[in-house]
This record gives sequence, C-alpha cells and structure tokens, in this order.
Amino acid sequence: MRSAPSQAALQAAAPERPVFRHRTLPVTRAALGRTYRPGCPVPPHRLRLLRMSHWGFDGKVHTGAMVVHERVAKEVLYVFGKAFAAKFPIRKMRPVSAYNGSDHASMADDNTSAFNCRQVVGNPGRLSQHAYGDAIDINTVENPYVDRTGRVHPPAGARHLDRTHRAKGVIREGDALTRAFRAVGWQWGGRWSNPDYQHFSRNGR
Repeated sequence: MRSAPSQAALQAAAPERPVFRHRTLPVTRAALGRTYRPGCPVPPHRLRLLRMSHWGFDGKVHTGAMVVHERVAKEVLYVFGKAFAAKFPIRKMRPVSAYNGSDHASMADDNTSAFNCRQVVGNPGRLSQHAYGDAIDINTVENPYVDRTGRVHPPAGARHLDRTHRAKGVIREGDALTRAFRAVGWQWGGRWSNPDYQHFSRNGR
C-alpha cells in the first residue's frame, strides 16, 4: 500500500506563490527624455525610477516601471505592494518618456504612470501635479478623467463612465487600491466634482 505524501513533499510540489519584487533606482536627465525640461519644479536627481511587479490583465505577473519624487518612493511601493497582494490588475506600467512625454498617448495606451512635467489636461494654464512626481494615473482607459468642459480623457474611457460595471482594472471606492492610498495619506480624484478616476495624488490636486 502506497503511503501518503509527507507535508514537506506537498509543499515542495506546490507552485511557488508570486512575490512582490521591487527596486528603487536613480534617474538621469537623459532617461527622462521629453518628460523633463529646464524650469521644471523637480530636478532629475530628486526623482527615482521604481521597478516593480504587478498583475496584468492576462492574469500573469509582469514587471513595470514608473518615475516618482524620491520622498514618495516608499509610499508608492507600499501601495502597489498592497495592490499586488490583492491581485489588482494593471494593463501596463511605463514611464511617460516611452511616449515622448505625451500624456494623451500614454492615456490612450491605458498606461499607468507618474512623473511628467506638463500642464493639466483640459486646463493648460496650470502645472500638473505629475510635474512634482507625487501623482499617479492608473489604468487610464478603465478610469477616465472628465475635465471641466465635460470632455472625457482618453476618449476610449467614455464607456467606463458607468462605475457600476465589473470590467477589469476599474478603481472603486473602498477597494484595495483606494484603501492603500488612503493609508499613506494620498487622495483620489474619483471623488472630485469633475471626476478623475485614474488619478491619485499626495496633496489632493
């Protein structure tokens, strides 16, 4: 009669549980490309490149990257560690330099990103909080921004204005992502009168 496998054998045979991995790296002026220009409020040496694990829409673990201000690096890694533990899916995560600094191109590609020295979309007279490296946009198509004129950014996000549907990557009040950001004191643009569902920032702007 064959004996039952030992606990050690069962553990050895079990698939390895994915682990949230991350690295914090310095940023060079050249690497920032068109996301930086002279006169931007944060110099390159105060920025950090975060490489981190995230779950994709395909149910697999990927490695993404984003640029943030050095002072918020630990907070951001905490948040995305919680998102990883909850298996919150992220379509892709690339610095906006991969899109030649174009926020419109990054949003249209459903990209998750942070630093970009630019003006506010739909309000070109005001510098975006992304220029300070302490704001993040997540799954931009599933979580669109409605500007003060009622225009939806990106346009493909219009179908996701109904926040009751169950599409992947949609951010909802009380989910793992909003709870994690709240725990580190960040605020969500999804609560604004002109909602910016993709946007989280340290100072609520």
